[in-house]
Amino acid sequence: MKALFFDVFGTMVDWRGGVARESRAILAPLGFSLDWIAFSEAWRAQYQPAMEEIRAGRSSYVRLDVVHRRMLDTIRPQFGLEALDERTLAELVLAWHRLDAWPDVKGGFARLRKRYLVAPVSNGNIALMVGIARHNDLRWDAILGSEIAQDFKPKPRVYLASAEALGLAPSDCTLVAAHSSDLAAAAAAGLGTAHVARPDESPRGENAPTVPVDVAATDFEDLADKLGA
Repeated sequence: MKALFFDVFGTMVDWRGGVARESRAILAPLGFSLDWIAFSEAWRAQYQPAMEEIRAGRSSYVRLDVVHRRMLDTIRPQFGLEALDERTLAELVLAWHRLDAWPDVKGGFARLRKRYLVAPVSNGNIALMVGIARHNDLRWDAILGSEIAQDFKPKPRVYLASAEALGLAPSDCTLVAAHSSDLAAAAAAGLGTAHVARPDESPRGENAPTVPVDVAATDFEDLADKLGA
């Protein structure tokens, strides 16, 4: 194993709490009082349906920032946000660039980086991954995933293009994720798999993998221990 590829949303960062916090900071001064957690969950609930339009070939590929804006437009009437101006809408989309890492990530990730090449293989676009990295001081060797593949996970091309970008065979790379469906797709593409438990990740938190994996860890520190980092 030469490289670790990381799922990011839910696996490395708390999207639920981060979007709620950032949305409140943007909208509360404008007089809005929402159930901020419900708002973040409603926004995220549009994620898979919106990407499926692209995965299925019904829409052309666009970056996740664009998809997030489309998702936001879908839920705005539900929360009385129809009158928001373009500047505020753009700032809300950037909330996804400022998500906090789970507490165990920083130390465990730093250990893993000393031994392996590390890169996000996320449905997030490059600018989004840069934002999250700078917000949390995560130091990637490269930013891979959907934007270089021009598609979204779990399409095989996303995993394979990421391995190719580093000049590696799929078997040289292991995906680290908290979602068994992501790991199953990576395994089918020939990658190794490492599951990290995220029971607090909503709404798909997993205490343990539901598919066979090469490594199962309780958190990033445990993963570093098990991978000898």
